[in-house]
Amino acid sequence: MLTKRIIACLDVRGGRVVKGIQFVDIVDAGDPAELAHRHAAAGADEIVLLDITATHEGRGTLIDTVKRTAAELFIPFTVGGGIRSAEDAAAVFEAGADKVSINSSAIARPELIGEIGANFGAQAVIVAIDARRNAEAPDPIADAEVYVSGGRKPTGLRVVEWAREAEQRGAGEILLTSMDADGTRAGFDDELTAAVSQAVQIPVIASGGAGNAQHFADVFGRGKADAALAASIFHFGVTDSWALKRELAISGVPVRL
Repeated sequence: MLTKRIIACLDVRGGRVVKGIQFVDIVDAGDPAELAHRHAAAGADEIVLLDITATHEGRGTLIDTVKRTAAELFIPFTVGGGIRSAEDAAAVFEAGADKVSINSSAIARPELIGEIGANFGAQAVIVAIDARRNAEAPDPIADAEVYVSGGRKPTGLRVVEWAREAEQRGAGEILLTSMDADGTRAGFDDELTAAVSQAVQIPVIASGGAGNAQHFADVFGRGKADAALAASIFHFGVTDSWALKRELAISGVPVRL
């Protein structure tokens, strides 16, 4: 069985790491470079930095923040937010990122997925999907909807269908965030994660709802995720990656120790 990855996420606004609940009630969590260094030293397999207001504010990625953070890292580093072209991606890679994550820009122009992949390899392109269940639909999972602009705008696209298209267009991974579970620490959306994982052949990273080791075990098991991402439990000292991995290893989950 392939090793499951534990990823620490830095949601950045105005050059600071922030964290909210269901994309609102935002609080400050610290400096991105400092937190990235701390999480890497504490055993995270990868770091993801998301400039969460770049699209909404109509600007590019904060390159200086990417450079400062990359300088602190010795593990794979993904950057998302404000990447609208292969040239934007090139600037982020030059600043020290190993992968880029695209969301709103991929919805607006799906060809971008293949353009970045053609220049830098499919393994360097993550398509992020901010998903919300449709509680009024006969099948809330099948009818779960994709949101953009930091979760502000519904697109009308169904999550599973868009994940399939993203893969066909050359995405190397899917980063699936449950907006319903985000920041709640009540557990990942295992059902939605499983639906996406079963629909594609590329790795799926689960995001939204991490609270304890059992939540990770569940999303790796029932959710069939290849990796799982967390933010607040790492930022605010609930646990760190080493402690989390030790618990997962005891329960039989293959992790890198």
